[in-house]
Amino acid sequence: MKPLIVLLTSFLILVFITKKNQRFRIALSARIALSIMLCFTAIAHFVFTEGMAMMLPAIVPFKIPIVYGTGLLEIGAAVMLHIPKYQKAIAWFLLGFFILLLPANINAAILEVDYQNGTYDGNGVAYLWFRIPLQVLFILWTYFSAIRVPMSK
Repeated sequence: MKPLIVLLTSFLILVFITKKNQRFRIALSARIALSIMLCFTAIAHFVFTEGMAMMLPAIVPFKIPIVYGTGLLEIGAAVMLHIPKYQKAIAWFLLGFFILLLPANINAAILEVDYQNGTYDGNGVAYLWFRIPLQVLFILWTYFSAIRVPMSK
């Protein structure tokens, strides 16, 4: 829920900040908001490392390095979304990244992981009713803000 609030709030603020010549710069605002959200979620990789490692399926080795690595990837992607030369490639990377996160979220829901506390008393499978549509929103947001738009927008 927090990443959604960060994404939407920053987007609404940015729409007005980036307004130029009586025109709203929706795609730019959406990309910046996505970057803010990615940095926000990346922080969790470093603050709640153990709990995030619990989200990964048991078969996955090197959980802690993966959690740190994906946090760094999120920060790098957040920056590179604003370099025109890399914008579309990073956006495609993020689409794949968001798709790959879904199994970890499903696993965490099944195991009832509370990643912030590092316990197994989280929201459970009901959480997926929110998380799966949220993941779809992130995918669509990325596509329409960074792939489907002209680079100069």
